[in-house]
Formats: sequence, C-alpha cells, structure tokens
Amino acid sequence: MSGVLNLVSVGPGYEDLIAPRAIAALRDSDVIVAYELYLRWIMPHVEGKEIHTPPLTQERERALMAIDKARGGARVALISSGDIGIYAMAALAYEEMSETDTYQVNLIPGITSANACASLLGSPLSHDFATLSLSDLLCPWEWIEHRARHIAKADLACVMYNVQSASRQQGVYRVLQLMLESKAPHTLCGVVKNAYRPGQEVSIHRLDELPSLQFDMLTTIVVGNRFTQRKRGQIFTPRGYNDWDAKADSTLPQRQELPDGGVWVFSGTSDGNALAARLAAGQARPVVVSAATDHGGDVALKACPGATVWAGRQGIEARRQALVASGARVLVDATHPYATSMSEQLIGLSRELDIPYLRYERPSSFSADGGTLCASPQDAAERAIATGQRIFLSTGSKDLAAFLHADGAGDRQWFARLTAEPEFIERAVALGVPRERICAMQGPFSKEFNIALWRDWQIDCVVTKDSGDAGGYAAKVAAARELGIPLLVVRRPQVDYPAMCNSADDLIAQLAALELA
Repeated sequence: MSGVLNLVSVGPGYEDLIAPRAIAALRDSDVIVAYELYLRWIMPHVEGKEIHTPPLTQERERALMAIDKARGGARVALISSGDIGIYAMAALAYEEMSETDTYQVNLIPGITSANACASLLGSPLSHDFATLSLSDLLCPWEWIEHRARHIAKADLACVMYNVQSASRQQGVYRVLQLMLESKAPHTLCGVVKNAYRPGQEVSIHRLDELPSLQFDMLTTIVVGNRFTQRKRGQIFTPRGYNDWDAKADSTLPQRQELPDGGVWVFSGTSDGNALAARLAAGQARPVVVSAATDHGGDVALKACPGATVWAGRQGIEARRQALVASGARVLVDATHPYATSMSEQLIGLSRELDIPYLRYERPSSFSADGGTLCASPQDAAERAIATGQRIFLSTGSKDLAAFLHADGAGDRQWFARLTAEPEFIERAVALGVPRERICAMQGPFSKEFNIALWRDWQIDCVVTKDSGDAGGYAAKVAAARELGIPLLVVRRPQVDYPAMCNSADDLIAQLAALELA
C-alpha cells in the first residue's frame, strides 16, 4: 500500500492560526515528524500517534526519516512552523525524494512569519515586497548582501528572517547599512519578537534607529518603503491607487530648480547654514543648500540668501540624480557631527561620481571637567540608568530607542527635548515618552533656559552629545554644573573623512584650491 507524505504548515505559534486543512492532515497521519517545540500547539491533534522529534540542527535527518516512513507505506506528517514551503522543510523533503517514489505528497500552506509579523504591525506589506534570510548557513553571505542592495535600490518593503544569532552578530548591521545607502533614514520599520507566542514584543522605528538595537533568532524585521506611514500606533503601506504617481514625483528633485555647476552644501545646522550663506555671498559659483527636512529647508531659505535650497526627505538615488543632472562641482558636508550615515553616504557619492568632497566639522567643546564621556548611546543609557531616576535626553530623536529599550529603562522616568517635527514627537510617544515630558523646540538653548526647565522637571541626570558651541553644549555644561546634575556626553563617532576643515576660512581656502586645480 502506497504511503502519504503530508508537508504540514502549523503557522506562527497558536492553534487558532493553524489552517483547518493542516489540522485534518495531522489527524489523518499515523506518524508525526517534527521539531519538539512545534508539538506544543499541535498536541491535541497528534495524541496517540507515533512521534519523532530529531533536534533543531537535524533538519535533513527529519526529512529523510519522514520520507523513509512514507516509502514504507505510512501516512506521515512532516511539520514546520510558519509555511513549510517558505524557508522551511519542504525544500529538503523535495531534495531527498526520488522520481521513482510512489507515495502521495500533499503540501498544506500556512501563515508565514512575514504574514504574522506584518499583521502585528498593521499593513506594511500592502504593495510589492521581498523576503530576505540573513542566515549564511545555506547561502553565501555575498549573495545576501547583493540581494539586500537590490531590494533597497528598488525601494521594496522587506521582511528579514533569521536576523541575528550568537554566531552571526554583525551581518544584520551590514544589511541595515546597505538599506540606508538607498532608502531614506526616516523609512518606517517594525521589529517583532516571538510573534503570536509567549513573550511577544512589537515596536516601530525609523530605519536609521535599527543599527542601535539588539536582535536574536526570534526577531523579524519589517522594513517599509518610502510611502509607508503611521496611523493609530501602527504602520501601513498604501496600495498605490490614490495619486501614487503624484506622490512619487514629489519626492524627486526638480531639475529646473537646480543651478548648473554648483557648490552643494549639505547642512541642517545653524553653523552649516552660516557657512552656506557666506559661500553664496562670496563664491563665483552658485551654491545649493540641501536640508534633510522641510522645516530645515524653511530655516535655510531665511538663513542663506542667494543660495538655492533643495529640501525634503530625499534618498540616495534622488541625491545621485540631482548631483549628476546639475553637474555639481563640489560636495561640502556640513551636517551634524553625529550624522554619520549621511556623511558616509556623501563620501560614497563623491567617490562614485568623482566629485570633490570637503567636510566642515564644528570644533569639539568637550573637556573632562564638564561631563562624563560615554563611548556610545548604549553606554550612556547604562550609565544614566545607574545614575538617575528622572533622566533628560538632549540627544535628539535618532537614538531614543537605545535609551528607552535598555535594561532597567522601564524603572526610570524619561524626558526628551526634540525638534518640533511631528514624526519625531510621534516616535518618542511610540517609544514610551509621555507627551507631557517632551520639550519640542528648536535649539540651541541658553544656560538660563536649561536651568529653568531642568529645575521644574526635577531632572537628576542629563545626557547630551558633544555638539560644540554652535549646538549649545557650553550652556548645557554651565546649567548642569550650577544645578549639580551629572552630565553624560556621548562621544562623537569616528568617520574617516577624505578631507576635513574646522573653520569657514579653511574651507573657503580649500574650495579656492579646487577651483585652481
């Protein structure tokens, strides 16, 4: 009598998410071959049957055992979580089957990890998307990077499986950097751990926040596309039938607005705008100021008379097109000292397009008597939690997750000062900062303002960055000293800039040398 091999998908982890057809296949089978964990939510349907549970690392042995039983005439169910045909056991079973086998094969579909995690986040996969496994056990790492790069360039939403393990710590961060090369840093993403299982955790982040987080093999990352947006505490990606083309066009540079052969100043800071204004007043070549937000563009319009302002949420492809189309002469990187992703992107574009690059770096103001230097946001979070109860974050919105997701963070009261961008405020609230503890104002701030705010909020620890005098660092040091509050300072990240200057005069001299070369 010919056997039967049922390839059964049992979903993400709860019985009510198992398809009725899968339950019928389980009940119809005499032999069950599964990883032991899966038995927890299918046991009512397999009691009294012959059960085999080779361990997690013996996937091929499980497939061979199930095939051998089916060849012997048994009705066998080979079990996988999620969908057995997606990153799972079905492919191994088909590899080991013979063309001469006579047993019947039935594949029963199930709810995948991608489906399950997306449902907990909202509807982020409503348009084209890709899935990408970060495990290099069965696929060369070079292939994974190649695929990640093309997914990002196509701006597809993406679900990342097998994100991080004890032996694969750094791969996910490399893939996230590849995503940031082509996707906008504000792209909305979701992180889901233990979807539909005990210990479930769900959180929403910007793409540029993800490199500061820690993951594991039970974590799935969902990366949106440039249209993905928030609503009611969740995220969704529009299907594209409502003015999709108009929205897409609005994110691209308008060629006619950009002068030819310009000096491009990538700013977003007060001293960067002052530098651009000086260049616009004294340079023979036109000056283009690129700001990362519409608000930054409005500020630059007022602060940089004579310059052309190009602002908004642009990704690397939009920047590449604009630089090439306008014949940019030089890239001046005057972004914030902690905007490393943007600096690395500009350095890459400079090399790719053969456009000279100059970095304007505002001088550091840190001294050991002014605060305690911390190696990273994560280090600062640990020290802050060990130091204070009512902790004030003057580090911007990007690194909020590093503080609010740190061990012990839930036992502290967090206060944050952010630029008054709605998305920054929404992000802080989503991470758990109450609205009444958010100061949404544009800096820099005076010593007196800091004293009044921190005293009123009864702050007992302040975390900031070495933002220099232009970023109001000295005023923070003076206020913290007068109030006797510990000041923790996140160290500036190290970037290998091809060319750097610390003053406007030096930069102007280097620009002149480039013109003569």
